[in-house]
Amino acid sequence: MNKLYFLVSIVLFTLASCTVNNAKIKNSYKKYFDSAHVEGSFCFLNNQVGDITVYNMKMDTERVSPGTSFRILNTLIGIQTGNIENENTEINDNADTNKIPLSKAFKNSFVPYFQALARKIGKDSMKLWVDSISYGDKNINGPIDSFWLNNQLKISPDEQLGFMSKLYFSQLPFQKYAQQIVQDEMLQEDDTLYKYSYATGTFTDEKNNPNAWLVGWIEENRHVYFFVTYLKAENKTQDLVKDAIHINRAILQEMGFFKGEK
Repeated sequence: MNKLYFLVSIVLFTLASCTVNNAKIKNSYKKYFDSAHVEGSFCFLNNQVGDITVYNMKMDTERVSPGTSFRILNTLIGIQTGNIENENTEINDNADTNKIPLSKAFKNSFVPYFQALARKIGKDSMKLWVDSISYGDKNINGPIDSFWLNNQLKISPDEQLGFMSKLYFSQLPFQKYAQQIVQDEMLQEDDTLYKYSYATGTFTDEKNNPNAWLVGWIEENRHVYFFVTYLKAENKTQDLVKDAIHINRAILQEMGFFKGEK
């Protein structure tokens, strides 16, 4: 057991969710979800003052599958364990997968890449790191390459918000280099007035209905704000990723972002 594994095994890092007891409830955001014909939640952390805003507290604190948003943690573990060197790393485990670099796989949420990565990491290492940050319910039972897709592992939007905060400030028990790579991969818009970073995720729930995540942060005037949007729908052909991107941006615009004035 190397030094890093030893340290993680004796010091349990808790991925605490954000405190929602004193959250500001914004029922008015319901209009954005209704217009897309979806159910969902939105949570937001103003890191500067510690204020939390929530739409739909019930869904915000319920655990569901992380779906393909798990690639964030999967990538961190892959770098930490030496299976990923940098954004150009291709994964080849002799499976029928296209050889593409991490940067492309991450941006496009290319499932076979991260399944191959999980097989390389292995069950024991994966469990060690998932447990080390108390990621959701820490349940990685089932095949090593699908537990985040088959409703085994579950995490709440509130917990995802805490995860985003710790990732941004490199407070997770991974090398800072690993956290910086993932931060860079999540950057979507680098404007003179703001930086907008997020990753999406999708999964099908136990009722065979589509679900989607959008998790990340926005930076303006050297201040950072974190957000998580979670959606589910009964329309199995609905593009929930597109809806999540639209809803998240619409709410942030209502809050006054994208102008460089926050």
